[in-house]
Amino acid sequence: MNTSESVILVVDDEPNTLKVVSAVLQKQGYSVSTALNFESAWAVLEKEPIQIVITDLKLPDKSGLELLEGVKKKWPDINVIMITAYGTIDNAVQAMKLGAYNYLTKPVNPEELQVVITKALEKDLLLEENLDLKKQLRERYRLGNIVGRSKVMQELFVLVEKIAGYESNILITGETGTGKELIAKAIHYSGKLQEKPFVTIDCAAIPESILESELFGHTKGAFTGAVEDKKGQIEMAEGGTLFLDEIGELPLALQKKFLRFLQGKEFVRVGGTKRRKMNIRLIAATNKNLEQGIQEGAWREDLFYRLNVISVEVPPLRERKEDIPLLLNTFLEKFNAQNNKSIRGVTKQVMDIFQEYEWPGNVRELENVIERAVVLSSGETITASCLPSKLTALKEESLPSNGLNLMEMEKNLLWQALEKTNWNQSAAARVLGISRKQLRTKMSHHGIL
Repeated sequence: MNTSESVILVVDDEPNTLKVVSAVLQKQGYSVSTALNFESAWAVLEKEPIQIVITDLKLPDKSGLELLEGVKKKWPDINVIMITAYGTIDNAVQAMKLGAYNYLTKPVNPEELQVVITKALEKDLLLEENLDLKKQLRERYRLGNIVGRSKVMQELFVLVEKIAGYESNILITGETGTGKELIAKAIHYSGKLQEKPFVTIDCAAIPESILESELFGHTKGAFTGAVEDKKGQIEMAEGGTLFLDEIGELPLALQKKFLRFLQGKEFVRVGGTKRRKMNIRLIAATNKNLEQGIQEGAWREDLFYRLNVISVEVPPLRERKEDIPLLLNTFLEKFNAQNNKSIRGVTKQVMDIFQEYEWPGNVRELENVIERAVVLSSGETITASCLPSKLTALKEESLPSNGLNLMEMEKNLLWQALEKTNWNQSAAARVLGISRKQLRTKMSHHGIL
């Protein structure tokens, strides 16, 4: 810690106390200003970048408590340390209630003074680091950092900007790897809750047996291993955003309890009896068709409508292939920096492969492919030899000697798409890159309907 940058104001009407305390602080490397009364102390505060005020409780014009109140009102980040004589401990306690960082008794012990000053500056440093971290998060996840020039992405950006300032429940849908969590963070960090917590729970990654405890918390003795009370993620998100990723994995038994929470914003910890009220904004995401889950009895219809106040659909990469060059450059910049390389781009053959490939893993798959290629590439340009075989195989396929039965191929593709999506026609149409109407026409033509 650079003590020379820390400016401390010492306020006391006893010149001898000022002299002793100032000498101790200056010897330890701090810059020190002094004042004999409230008025002169306030004049210093108006002019100098003070970090810590050390003031006696008794001053000739106003009290040290009045100085404390004035400082905390106008400069809440300044730490105030009170100096009190024996017999005025009650006033010191009052000072702590008014926001004083700590207090010392006269005569001031130099070692104790150093400990209190060090801790106060460490507290400031932690607060500053926390603010910097929050700023970095806002910058990282603001809407402008989500890559996309395609029409579907521009429409998505407009929608996100519209809803970011509201606190209604939001359901984000889209295939795995499309960037649903990025959209959730963009909504949070673009709106009025950006300074509040953003708490994520991956419902697919937490075992069903402990998911309820993770959400709602538990009391000591609620189950084997519950050795103390524990807050759940809902409580951790108080005042901010709770993001439930892959909410489609939420067990049916837990859906009822979560619905009750959404209806009343109240819940009880596992094993507890006390009702707790929480104010959060909920954003949920899923790659599942929840409406189909309702039909199958795996999802509560009332919970679905409670979640789906505002619906946001993130398009798959195959529906916005014009964004691939932009995404490519973004990932190249990222992985060049990580691997100390200076790859400028890809060959035309590689770009053609990228445009023809359907990207079932979406943007996440593209990012992984670029990372692999950057690591394997020995030149300034990525060639096809650096790509996974599943991508290059598309270019290596040749026409069979006995020709192709296009009608049979189309029928097989229809069957594969329908089976892959459990015969959800809308989903199958998206897999094939056609409209639902076109899908039904082809199904009828091939006798599949």
